[in-house]
Formats: sequence, C-alpha cells, structure tokens
Amino acid sequence: MTRAIIRTEQAPAAIGPYSQAVRAGDFVFCSGQIPLDPVSGQVVEGDIRVQTEQVMNNLRAVLEAAGGGLDKIVKSTIFLVDLGDFGAVNETYARYFQGDAPARACVEVSKLPRGVRVEIEATAYLGA
Repeated sequence: MTRAIIRTEQAPAAIGPYSQAVRAGDFVFCSGQIPLDPVSGQVVEGDIRVQTEQVMNNLRAVLEAAGGGLDKIVKSTIFLVDLGDFGAVNETYARYFQGDAPARACVEVSKLPRGVRVEIEATAYLGA
C-alpha cells in the first residue's frame, strides 16, 4: 500500500506535528479542520454557521489536493464545544452533500484549538 502526505496552501497549514491529510492506498485520512482562514491563518469571524462553512471549505480543499472531494467522504466526526450548536452545524454541514451523506459522529468536547467552537475530521475513499 502506498502512503502519501497531502499538503495544500488552499487550506490552513498544520499548527502542530501532523499533516493536513495522509493518503493510504485508496483512503484519505483528513486531520481535523478548524475555522482558520488559509491565507491569514486566523480564526474566521462570525457565528457557528460561518465557522462551519470555513471548516467544510478547508476540508474540501484538502480532499481536492488528494484527488477527491467532499462527495468521497465515507465517515466524519464533528467536535463541538457546545452541543447546543448541533442544529446550526447540522444544517450548514448538510448543504455540502448532495444525495446520501457519509457516516458521522458528533461529540461535545470541553475545548478546541485556538478557542474555536467546531472542528471536523474526515475519512474519504477514492477507489472505484
């Protein structure tokens, strides 16, 4: 099985000792994305919907760099600081998928990097 590190300037650079994503065979394992602007590296201003949009756009950029897209996600995990944001995040997240959505988990956590309110990680399958 081949293993390749995925990097793109269209998504925020890693802020720690990890890669934006790793492709292993036909699978792409995307690190958690938080609502950072890829140009400035700063947290985007706005409510949980705006932050979720930025996270999804960052995930899309990483997956496109790997040769796929959001439609290739088979499993994602959403981390929320406040599960009260679930409805708004769910509504925003749903707009990024046509047809069947991937498997998913959503959990509340006490804190996230840079004080953000949402982080999403994903696994995609790029095979046939």
